[in-house]
Amino acid sequence: MSSKVVYEGWMVRYGRRKIGRSFIHMRYFVLESRLLAYYKRKPQDNQVPIKSLLIDGNCRVEDRGLKTHCGHMVYVLSVYNKKDKYLRMTMAAFNIQEALVWKEKIEYVIDQHQGSQPPNGNKYVSFEYKSGMDNGRTASSSDHESQFSAQDDEDDAHPSLLRRTTIGNGPPESIFDWTREFDSELTNQSNSNQAFSRKHWRLLQCQNGLRIFEELLEVDYLPRSCSRAMKAVGVVEATCEEIFELVMSMDGSRFEWDCSFQNGSLVEEVDGHTAVLYHRLQLDWFPMVVWPRDLCYVRYWRRNDDGSYVVLFRSREHENCGPQPGYVRAHIESGGFNISPLKSRNGRPRTQVQHLMQIDLKGWGVGYVSSFQQHCLLQVLNSVAGLREWFSQTDERNAPPRIPVMVNMSSASVSSRKGQKLLDSSVSSANRNSVMMMDEYSDEDDDFQIAEAEQEAYQNGLHSDVRKTAVEEEPADQIDLSCFSGNLRRNNNDKGRDCWTISEGNNFRVRSKHFCFDKTKIPAGKHLMDLVAVDWFKDTKRMDHVVRRQGCAAQVASEKGLFSIVFNLQVPGSTHYSMVFYFVTKQLVPGSLLQRFVDGDDEFRTSRLKLIPSVPKGSWIVRQSVGSTPCLLGKAVDCNYIRGPKYLEIDVDIGSSTVANGVLGLVTGVITTLVVDMAFLVQANTTDELPERLIGAVRVSHIELKSAIVPKLEGEPSPS
Repeated sequence: MSSKVVYEGWMVRYGRRKIGRSFIHMRYFVLESRLLAYYKRKPQDNQVPIKSLLIDGNCRVEDRGLKTHCGHMVYVLSVYNKKDKYLRMTMAAFNIQEALVWKEKIEYVIDQHQGSQPPNGNKYVSFEYKSGMDNGRTASSSDHESQFSAQDDEDDAHPSLLRRTTIGNGPPESIFDWTREFDSELTNQSNSNQAFSRKHWRLLQCQNGLRIFEELLEVDYLPRSCSRAMKAVGVVEATCEEIFELVMSMDGSRFEWDCSFQNGSLVEEVDGHTAVLYHRLQLDWFPMVVWPRDLCYVRYWRRNDDGSYVVLFRSREHENCGPQPGYVRAHIESGGFNISPLKSRNGRPRTQVQHLMQIDLKGWGVGYVSSFQQHCLLQVLNSVAGLREWFSQTDERNAPPRIPVMVNMSSASVSSRKGQKLLDSSVSSANRNSVMMMDEYSDEDDDFQIAEAEQEAYQNGLHSDVRKTAVEEEPADQIDLSCFSGNLRRNNNDKGRDCWTISEGNNFRVRSKHFCFDKTKIPAGKHLMDLVAVDWFKDTKRMDHVVRRQGCAAQVASEKGLFSIVFNLQVPGSTHYSMVFYFVTKQLVPGSLLQRFVDGDDEFRTSRLKLIPSVPKGSWIVRQSVGSTPCLLGKAVDCNYIRGPKYLEIDVDIGSSTVANGVLGLVTGVITTLVVDMAFLVQANTTDELPERLIGAVRVSHIELKSAIVPKLEGEPSPS
């Protein structure tokens, strides 16, 4: 092992609490070659660490977000090996920048090791775990994480609630796409993220140096008193982290830039990226006549790969934050901030800030005075101008940004069981949308190794081929679909409800034949397999290996000599749901990428399985959260692969993603209003594998939870 030090420095030891004692352990962490270790002090030669683990291709960096720890707000990272999640090392920093540097360095080591693995190999490097004699317990390790508890994470002993994804890896282009003009026929999937496509917005006015936009989309599920979504867009001369710190604060500093803020407090800390807040608005529209407004809402945030931040709001009832005397409880349908970096100018950092709000202020003023709603909404959006002026008049900004601790509205004795009940109901109500919140493993920045001869050939004579608008489609024998059935009905009508249909391949863009050279993408064209049935299940426990259900489409296909790939999307909660897609083909082409995926090992499958999401119909907050950026599904969530004689079942555990569960709370109650497209494919990384082809694609429309049935999983066939 090399003795090269990749990164080192002081970090907070984030571990179990001792009852009756509050303290923070500062420990010295060292990332040396592939060994991550920590010591009580800066290590001397041959000093044995308190604890260490070996970083290999099976390791993951879990971003736990912001946590209140011993009276301080810290940013927590957890590193573990997916082969044994109980063995992990957890660290924290007082500022986001330091934590992000550690995350980047560790992921760099992981990527280096993954790159050294054979593409279809079965070797796994062992996980090393060491513990010093003076440790006595799990030191900096946090063995379990509860997504619901407001208490310390390590008090939970339910491994099924482990979260593993790095929330910060969002789609790099999602923030900026709304500013571009696209003239594409591909409305469901193009280079744009349709949540920010300009065709959905119009410029309403310019005010205080801001552009104010109004959403053009009509919605049929909101009350008439709820305004259209409006957003303010401005440029602030500050870093994203500095702006993010102010946006997240609910203390006295907010009075200096947000003229609509009266006071705010923390109702419940759900996890590091999700919290329930109470917020009183200071509105200046005839305050002697109109009652003041307050809000109780869920706030969710994440950091994207390009350094931008997304903060999302949506109102939520909470038992510890009921109606307050003298206030009218307003309702946020959707809202939040996009904080994205721009190129610096004259040596000064520049950041684009977007603040969106769609709100129903309730009360008599909304019904009788139409200008009341718009006036108050513009006052809220004007906070972007307040941010710009605050930074333009502030010189001392050298200290690293640190997120202040919020005042807790409820007592410290609020039971974590209440929080779990709240979030469980969110899972039940918004389970279908959670499938789509896994955009953090984008394929846009993948590295490719291309031979020089191939590069020359491309430059000399292949430019014209790049402009093909679709993959050449070979003829395929038709499969008789009449013998397949699922409990979710198929309906090709665009206005169908609680149904599915096949989504056209050209609605999605995939890597072209020459993607390795120029990153171009083309319409996907014909699917490799036929979607023959969809099942919609529910149960009190997670449903694994659904192909064992007697009479399912995969068993029917096997009897007819056909091969099936089955995607089982699992959403946990007080009631567990599974949506199962059955893709069928007559036979796999020997030597093809799809055949190698089916017959390869789990590590190869995990590194290649890709999902492309899209939300053609839904509220702004859902479309923004989902986006349309491809993600490597196997790296975003836990996938279990079951290979049978004539099928491959892929059980996708949506509950293993913090991103999916964090956004669940934002979309409660709107699941029946969504139309969602999903395309499944195997990622192509070399010129021999390109262009990419879809395994298949599906559109599910306005799904009803009550239509799910309890399956009888009996007669399990023997997997090979």
